[in-house]
Amino acid sequence: MGLLTSLVTAPLAPVRAVMWVARRIADEAEAEYYDPAPVWAALADLDGRLRRGEIDEAAFDRAEEELLDRLDEITRFRQGLP
Repeated sequence: MGLLTSLVTAPLAPVRAVMWVARRIADEAEAEYYDPAPVWAALADLDGRLRRGEIDEAAFDRAEEELLDRLDEITRFRQGLP
């Protein structure tokens, strides 16, 4: 049965290979998107910009809120929450 199945499904091998590559790319993109390190770095940079006087308090608050929302999204994803 194994040989027959292999012969019948052989034409699908390229499709399976493409699907495997697509899944690996999607997994890597997802891992990069849900990596909290760049968000933490952006928060540190934002704090530095505020301390150097490059941005005002209002701009800091808006940007900080967006970054904290992003961290919440990452945390929910990693915990498997919707």
